[in-house]
Amino acid sequence: MANQEDLLKKIISHAKEYGFVFQSSEIYDGLSAVYDYAQNGSELKKNIRDYWWKAMVQMHNNIVGIDSAIFMHPKVWKASGHVDAFNDPMIDNKDSKKRYRADVLVEDFMAKIEGKIDKEVAKAKKRFGDSFDEQQFRETNPRVLANIEKIEGIKNRLYPAMDNDDMEGIKNLIEDLGIACPISGSKNWTEVRQFNLMFSTQMGSTAEGASEIYLRPETAQGIFVNYLNVQKTGRMKIPFGIAQTGKAFRNEIVARQFIFRMREFEQMEMQFFVRPGEEMKWFEYWKETRMKWHTSMGIPAEKFRFHDHDKLAHYANAAADIEFEFPMGFKELEGIHSRTDFDLSAHEELSGKKLRYHDPEINESYVPYVVETSIGLDRMFLAVLSFAYTEEKLEDGNERVVMKLPHVLAPYKVAVFPLVKKDGLPEKADEILNGLKSDYMCFYEEKDSIGKRYRRHDALGTPYCVTVDHQTLEDNTVTIRERDSMTQERVSIEDISGIIAGRLRG
Repeated sequence: MANQEDLLKKIISHAKEYGFVFQSSEIYDGLSAVYDYAQNGSELKKNIRDYWWKAMVQMHNNIVGIDSAIFMHPKVWKASGHVDAFNDPMIDNKDSKKRYRADVLVEDFMAKIEGKIDKEVAKAKKRFGDSFDEQQFRETNPRVLANIEKIEGIKNRLYPAMDNDDMEGIKNLIEDLGIACPISGSKNWTEVRQFNLMFSTQMGSTAEGASEIYLRPETAQGIFVNYLNVQKTGRMKIPFGIAQTGKAFRNEIVARQFIFRMREFEQMEMQFFVRPGEEMKWFEYWKETRMKWHTSMGIPAEKFRFHDHDKLAHYANAAADIEFEFPMGFKELEGIHSRTDFDLSAHEELSGKKLRYHDPEINESYVPYVVETSIGLDRMFLAVLSFAYTEEKLEDGNERVVMKLPHVLAPYKVAVFPLVKKDGLPEKADEILNGLKSDYMCFYEEKDSIGKRYRRHDALGTPYCVTVDHQTLEDNTVTIRERDSMTQERVSIEDISGIIAGRLRG
């Protein structure tokens, strides 16, 4: 675990040093859980967003994209349930003065028990070797079974208490389990109380006449309230989808782990409208399709896993997460939810406007059911960084840090270097750069030795470096170096673009 914590620290440090992510308002000592994307980070973030948009909108004839406003009518959040139910149970430790989500304290306690089970399995695997039957061991070992029973007992108390807003029940559970504050080690807790996660503000010219509105806590509702407009103007036939990317805001009790959990973040969501009764077919389709998208970037499949929800949100009849193995373990990256007709029916009821679809195939009108795919762009950014960050020991004994970013996502696709700052080489390098930059993000650099420049662009994740030398002036060839293998070859200037394009398509 310590190694994994060290890895996260290294990634955070690298992200700052190489212009990926900065602490927001850093000159004023920062703002908790708010970050700025720097010059290279904003390019990487844009590339992830574009890659998602292309897969979701461009490659599907029946999915279109919108960009709805951050401010919405307050009744939107009443209908969606956010005003009444978008709460987390909050608890404070009186000695450390630290605030926690009460349910997360309990879930972390369950995770420790799961860790004990995994240790038992690992020990047995080592003892029995190839003859080890893990499933049988998990089903028969007394210590494993006792721990599984303990976890089930905790779930059977936690989840009903959460469903029933039983704050006293959650407090009793924390006390019965003897959960201590991770900072102080103290068990001196306050009562558990509900905390609404929406940021509110005033809209209006005077404070007295202003009405309270909210910064949106999710982008999905902007899609639902525009469902009918899009369906009619786009002449969409069910099944069809509406996609959107954009900022959302949540006043998290505990925001932590770098950009994994922030108060201002970006979502990439698609709501897919289907005929009632067909939602489970589409739920399975989108689970499979989204997993394929993640692995299409070259990130190994074993870095991902599905996690089916034990506790469903009030609007869902099925839910699964795609989890990624971050430095802090497997955590939620994307959610696929079957939201039934909850949202459209709630908006239909509160607004008094019909949000129905007349299905010509069965000659019926109905409120469509919805299957949602929702991914955090910032979390995807962290997943890509975590996968890409690599420390390598080279054959000559030197070390390098290389960001093995998928080529399609790299901030810069090619860096162009004149070998020296004289003899017409900068002018020739500039000419090559101008020939490439209408198709690719390019970087020009002439400072430092060629070796230092290579290392810098390894750390930025630039797939190709092109070096212009004296031979270039004679035969119009350059040295092109590939980031991961560090192989160099001599190619004609006119072949550079084709080499890059080939790898991007791949």
